[in-house]
Amino acid sequence: MNSPAEKIFLTDSQADKEAYIRMMSEAVRAAVDAMSHSQAYAGMPPYELRDVIRKSEILPVNGIGFEAVMQEVREKILPNLVRPMSNSYMAHLHGPALLESIAAEIFIATFNQSMDSWDQAPAATEVEVEVIRELCRLYGYGSAADGVFTSGGSQSNLSGLLLARDWFCNEKLHWDVKKYGLPENFRKLRMYSSEVSHFSMEKSCHLMGMGYDAVVKVPVDQAMKMDTAKLEKLIQADLAAGNLPFCVAATVGTTDFGSIDPLIELREICDRYGLWLHADAAYGSGMILSRKYAGRISGISGCDSITVDFHKMFLLPISCSASLIKDGRYFEALTLHADYLNREEDEEDGYINLVNKSMQTTRRFDALKVWMSFKMRGADGWSELITRCVDNAAYFYSILDKNRETEVVTMPEISSVVFRVLPKNAAEDADTVNKRIRRELLHRHGVVIGQTVCYGKVFLKFTLLNPLHTPEKLDSLLQLILSLR
Repeated sequence: MNSPAEKIFLTDSQADKEAYIRMMSEAVRAAVDAMSHSQAYAGMPPYELRDVIRKSEILPVNGIGFEAVMQEVREKILPNLVRPMSNSYMAHLHGPALLESIAAEIFIATFNQSMDSWDQAPAATEVEVEVIRELCRLYGYGSAADGVFTSGGSQSNLSGLLLARDWFCNEKLHWDVKKYGLPENFRKLRMYSSEVSHFSMEKSCHLMGMGYDAVVKVPVDQAMKMDTAKLEKLIQADLAAGNLPFCVAATVGTTDFGSIDPLIELREICDRYGLWLHADAAYGSGMILSRKYAGRISGISGCDSITVDFHKMFLLPISCSASLIKDGRYFEALTLHADYLNREEDEEDGYINLVNKSMQTTRRFDALKVWMSFKMRGADGWSELITRCVDNAAYFYSILDKNRETEVVTMPEISSVVFRVLPKNAAEDADTVNKRIRRELLHRHGVVIGQTVCYGKVFLKFTLLNPLHTPEKLDSLLQLILSLR
């Protein structure tokens, strides 16, 4: 009988190596076998699926072994997963994962590096530092810039907004939040984001102890971009009321519309009133790699902090994001030394401890996914992938705009197209028709698309992050949708 220490990790023993290869190979075969159709979802409806999962005992008294577990995975899990790699999936900012980045996940999980201190992640630390340096260069930052990988756009936004608040309190109010907590007049702090910005703005202000009321929502124009004239009036009104504006959070690719706030104008306003400019570029950050479309986010280099997400347009597995700042000194707000982790004498001897600029302690080696995919595809390959997605959205918008049976909101700047179908019968409720179409596509046709509300009406949404989409596929999807009216 095997001892408890055998065949549970990959070690230098031959038996462990063979067990690792066998188990990884079985997992790969199961994944490949599950790709037996092209639908984005062919699984059960919610109540049926819930019942199946609940009936499966999670912690039996005696383990059932790997083969039996894999059989349950094959039968109950894999058939009921959504498939973002399918070109019938376009519901959310959730794309397919490039093959090389999935290979990177094997190394990340197997070697289980912890990105808080150098002695837990030597090569991983050095790779992250170099990837961050390349990203800062890519987004037009100088040598003083810095950054760190995070769990996702929400955490990157929280990091940028926290640094903005502490910068303002330190330099404008001469108050050290890190040492003393929030200033007495903290309820007067105000930040500004568009009315269609990500909900992480409110969440961040709640987590920072300022509350939702600290977020001032700025109206948008018909293109769903922040209205800069109205922003300036709101700032002036807050100043007149004795409030403390500290930050504008621009959205570089709104969740629904992919609209890009006017970054150059916002930089001018922030300079005029002494505010930090944060760019939530979780969606639109990938545009920088498109030679055709990078100019649409050219003002991003003027932002004081940038949220970059790699599990959206960059097509890497969840989770993978980064928080970049123009002046790396401000990461000091997140630095705290501990004798058991990031000793100051180690840093003096050249050991980099990334926990000094991270909101997390333990983190995954997500930078490896970026490192491998950047090297493998190169600038040319990445430009082709990103450009194709944006071109597809422009094409789909053009055929919708000409079609009398559909209504569109705004011309896409990135790869999201928001539209609705007009009922065949004028007496039918359009909202009800569009909701029904989305459900029928999901459960009858294996097509997964998004749904949102705009101007109080229900709209459908294509988020085209898959470069395998073609005009022919988009034409056929539209004809299917129209046939369901």
